[in-house]
Amino acid sequence: MASALRLPTGARRALIFLGPPGAGKGTQAKRISEALALVHISTGDMLREHVGRGTELGLKAQPIMERGDLVPDEVVLGMVAERLSRPDQACGFIFDGFPRTLAQAEALDKVLCGQGCGKPLVVHFLVDPERLFRRLSGRRTCATCGEIYNIYDQPPKVEGRCDVDGGVLLQRPDDTLEVIRERLAAYERQTMPLVEYYRRQGVLVNIDGGSDVDTVARLLVNIMESNASMQSGAPSA
Repeated sequence: MASALRLPTGARRALIFLGPPGAGKGTQAKRISEALALVHISTGDMLREHVGRGTELGLKAQPIMERGDLVPDEVVLGMVAERLSRPDQACGFIFDGFPRTLAQAEALDKVLCGQGCGKPLVVHFLVDPERLFRRLSGRRTCATCGEIYNIYDQPPKVEGRCDVDGGVLLQRPDDTLEVIRERLAAYERQTMPLVEYYRRQGVLVNIDGGSDVDTVARLLVNIMESNASMQSGAPSA
């Protein structure tokens, strides 16, 4: 599957995985990042890390995240700019769930242009709303290693315990039904306009994210292979 992918020597590629919460962006970003040695950039993971560490950023973001609202652009963009300045991104990076607003997309375009990455390839994950609710409400994460399960579709062997290390499985505060509804509503209001933004730029590709993990991975391979010319890292004319 994804391991068959290759980037041209010297290429530095920016990929954006766009879609609603629960669409499978994080799972597929992890696979592709490992196969291509790309850095997986998840603003959600970075924010949760700050919350867990009790940093100033985390204390500011925590109540916003627990309400299901989007963290302000200035906070997220500052964090992303800092991440992109690190020296571990020779091959490129995958943005998982970022940008989420038009302002973020426009600011990111400037950052990518300044770093010589050219236009990103944007993969838009399409998933039925009922499937999203099932995925999110059933999601559980190991408190120790971060392994992800779903009590409906991918349950652990022992209820409440990770198969890998026996760690306790937790439900994220933003995966409760009330918050899920608000997260999806916020996505529709603020993030869906990005689909048209990237479509106008000619860099958007739709993918059926409702299938099983392996099927979606194969679809991604096909998309990336058919966009081989975009993987050269050369800015578009």
